[in-house]
Amino acid sequence: MPKDDSRFMEAAADILSSSEMQKSKSHVQHGRVSVYSHSVAVAKYSVAFARKMRIKVDYRSLVRGALLHDFFLYDWHDDWDKLHGFKHPRIALENAKKLFDLNKKEREIIRKHMWPMTFINIPRCREAWLVCIIDKYCSMLETLKISSYNDL
Repeated sequence: MPKDDSRFMEAAADILSSSEMQKSKSHVQHGRVSVYSHSVAVAKYSVAFARKMRIKVDYRSLVRGALLHDFFLYDWHDDWDKLHGFKHPRIALENAKKLFDLNKKEREIIRKHMWPMTFINIPRCREAWLVCIIDKYCSMLETLKISSYNDL
């Protein structure tokens, strides 16, 4: 994971400490993993992958967009909605904009992370592509119960 945890925390602190993000610890994302743990994993794996592949990224935007990509603030399992996968990026972006000052890349990461499911929302920047791909990777690990992110 990130070699420089202080840099990660500098980018993430206001998000991770927000009461709304803390509430996501009680919402299940996939398998046994909370939305909070999933979001942190996507952020950390995105940073690690970019570093490993030497992909030049806006580090702060990557971390913040990844942390907020599933900021929909409800447990989608409670009243299971078949359209959740299509709707939640828009909902997450609306929620994030209310609480945080987001730049263009952060907004794009959140809005476009479900491509190709949301086929008209094609990622345009590296950071959005990374989160889109890593989100699917983490979701697979969670759904198959391969990882609970004890390594983070």
